[in-house]
Amino acid sequence: MGRDLAEAFPVARLVLEEIDDALSQRLSRLMFEGPADELMLTENAQPALLAASLAVTRVLREDGGLDLQAHASFVAGHSLGEYSALAAAGCLETADAARLLKVRGRAMQQAVPVGVGAMAALLGLDLEVARAVAAEAAPSPEGTTEICAAANDNAPGQVVVSGHKGAVERAVEIAAGRGARRAVMLPVSAPFHCSLMAPAADAMAEALAAVTIAPPLLPVVANVTATAVQDPESIRKLLVEQVTGLVRWRESVLFMKTEGVEQLVELGAGKVLSGLARRIDRDLEASAVGTPAEIEAFLKSL
Repeated sequence: MGRDLAEAFPVARLVLEEIDDALSQRLSRLMFEGPADELMLTENAQPALLAASLAVTRVLREDGGLDLQAHASFVAGHSLGEYSALAAAGCLETADAARLLKVRGRAMQQAVPVGVGAMAALLGLDLEVARAVAAEAAPSPEGTTEICAAANDNAPGQVVVSGHKGAVERAVEIAAGRGARRAVMLPVSAPFHCSLMAPAADAMAEALAAVTIAPPLLPVVANVTATAVQDPESIRKLLVEQVTGLVRWRESVLFMKTEGVEQLVELGAGKVLSGLARRIDRDLEASAVGTPAEIEAFLKSL
């Protein structure tokens, strides 16, 4: 992960080294060499994904002359990706963003003991039906009420629920009877974006209080509100709420379209968000830029 960028672009290597220094950790070596199971620990995966996104962004800016204020109308990121968007927009320093995500990942992992929580993807159901499924799944056979809530509204027919493991498993069973095309448990280490993450939200409130957040160079579309935000204190508040709140990605993409956006470009590792964008609205042009070849092609297209 990221090795091809570091080998092709000295500026990308500098970003990775900056994040290594900020974390006092050889995260770049873990990204390049693994082991994969260690990289996938959320306290490593979150800053690693940030590193990949900001490495691409820095290459486009410094080697390719990309000016976000001139070329883009908004920035946005899904869940932890919101920190990459904020750093790209000048709200957060790279080192601060990396340290915040390290805290966020560790706090999320520690908020719920392993095996207590779970997440599942409900495919073929819209948000309101998924919410009804989650509400029906919350009461346990023993008469207690567990947590089960919509966590990610990713695209039409793709909603993720999160909460106590038993409740999420019941949601998978209930969804099949509500017309879900498929309902599957996800291989995650914690139940993200639900009220079980309240201890992590408290940890992030403390961490964010100690960090400078500058006004963004261009509007940031917040996960929690699916609208643009530019006030630094509002951004700080929304990042805390995001830990336990629904990631309103489908609405975020539609908001950008209503504001006149016609092209979305995903910067960093993978092509998940550009794929979701095409499912959200087929009229949107969406592409991914994460490899040296993709960077070269994108810069030629500007």
